[in-house]
Amino acid sequence: MSVPVPYQDSTYDKRPSIPVAGRHAGFRGEPAWERLAAAIAGSRVTVIDCYPGVDVTAVIDRVRLGSPQARVLDIEDEAALPIAQIDAMIAGNLTDDRVFGVMSHLELADFYDAAELDRVAAQVEAADGPVVLVGWGAALVPVPADLVVLADLPRWEIQQRQRAGMPNWRCANGDEDVLRKYKRGFFVEWRIADRHKRPLLRRIDLLLDTTASIDEAVLVPGEAVRAGLRQATTRPFRVVPFFDPGVWGGQWMRQVCGLDADTPNFAWCFDCVPEENSLLLDIGEVSVEIPAINLVHAHPEELLGARTHARFGPEFPIRFDFLDTMNGGNLSLQVHPLTGYIQDQFGMHYTQDESYYLLDATDDAVVYLGLRTGTDPDQMMAELRDAQGGQVQFEADRYVNTFPARKHDHFLIPAGTVHCSGSNAMVLEISATPFIFTFKMWDWGRVGLDGLPRPINIDHAEANIRWDRDSEWTAANLVDRVEEVARGEGWVEERTGLHELEFIEVRRHWFTAPVPHDTAGTVNVLNLVEGAEAIVESPSGAFEPFVVHYAETFIVPAAVGPYTIRPYGRAEGQRCATVKAFVRGTQV
Repeated sequence: MSVPVPYQDSTYDKRPSIPVAGRHAGFRGEPAWERLAAAIAGSRVTVIDCYPGVDVTAVIDRVRLGSPQARVLDIEDEAALPIAQIDAMIAGNLTDDRVFGVMSHLELADFYDAAELDRVAAQVEAADGPVVLVGWGAALVPVPADLVVLADLPRWEIQQRQRAGMPNWRCANGDEDVLRKYKRGFFVEWRIADRHKRPLLRRIDLLLDTTASIDEAVLVPGEAVRAGLRQATTRPFRVVPFFDPGVWGGQWMRQVCGLDADTPNFAWCFDCVPEENSLLLDIGEVSVEIPAINLVHAHPEELLGARTHARFGPEFPIRFDFLDTMNGGNLSLQVHPLTGYIQDQFGMHYTQDESYYLLDATDDAVVYLGLRTGTDPDQMMAELRDAQGGQVQFEADRYVNTFPARKHDHFLIPAGTVHCSGSNAMVLEISATPFIFTFKMWDWGRVGLDGLPRPINIDHAEANIRWDRDSEWTAANLVDRVEEVARGEGWVEERTGLHELEFIEVRRHWFTAPVPHDTAGTVNVLNLVEGAEAIVESPSGAFEPFVVHYAETFIVPAAVGPYTIRPYGRAEGQRCATVKAFVRGTQV
């Protein structure tokens, strides 16, 4: 079966960037390690603090090569607690579960011996020449630093390195199941690392980007990065999308987004998950890649809005991603935790409500959603457990509703609702951000791409299924609830969701002419779901016109205020559409 390819003349941008204007626009891209050596030569004490996942040994080797006169100390070897002691400290966070843990509230200083940090400080004070402190936690050493460098790394790159055999921080678990490595990062390391990094972003002199490789490192002024982050809050922008294969993956994204032809399929695209994605800043002659979450850390109110920030803190609560099953398979049958459960069990303060917006679908596509009226909970759970044990194949159609899925349909999925996308669909998933909390009940007898059984979480699922969401309730509450809410010359605005139990509001605009929008003080996340191209403009000229292409997700920060969207280029004269999500009740 052929895969439909809409808008073949559209150009999906896989490496979108933000140009940094002002005095930094003239920055020249001299070799990173030579520039760093020159900066070290002019400093008595240099701190190079490394996000966990950065190759500290490689950084130290390059520093020693370029600065042979300096004394280089690996702060992790000098002062970190033994990993066995750290393991005991975080055992309650990691749990025995393969996937799920409990959010850590530790600080990075808890992983270090304070007396050893003082000993290192004494060595620095006694040294005759320049000293360079390197490692995650280098900034913890209690000495004044003349030069502070942050070696940062986005989470998607950390995951790639872990899949290739990189262990967790100071661990010997390179061959461990990647899900367990990810769990240690998600629940412990990245939480602690982000708390440590937030104040550093305000004071770093240089940022070192080793995302591509140590040989292709990029070094830019910290003030240029801060300028780029400030400027990002004044205009629409995109994060760098991250595409990933999967056992159920399809072929739509490969063709529409122009992806690698040698990869068997692409299942996911994280197109707006700042915790995972990166942000590209064009600073003069170089592009620096940093974690997109840095923007949330640096400017939460300008990006999110005062009310959204007050509600969620420095977190980006809205997630847009793609789920491609076109010529692929069904997603796993799953359910997401209720709010009380995710708080009590995992330490998260809000849950993963979500929805499926159909970017595309073939005539036979369906969505599994809600339970068939009359379902016996005990019987269904018994059959799921028998299927997990390999005795039978679970007959999902006996227990779960299936609804025909057509292009531009919108299915709402509040937490506690059993669901999954069937094959031959291209889903734009609009959801709250806690994306790891998916309880799989049935995975159609598959193993993962690594050959290991995919995790099934029947006990967690049973504790969260809302059995009252039967056929009638689901059809009335969750399937394609569209209502017109406004119209103007050349445009119509519709409310398509989400459900009243969910905190995200979604509006769809159909347009052949400019549509007026206003952030009204809260962050907007949009996707061009129909039309080859559109252009986002400021009525007052506050930002440069911003062109988006079909299927691209973009963010409009709360600080932007009024903006317009109209068909552009090859789409002029066409009827286009966007979907827009924001946090309900946070507009001013």
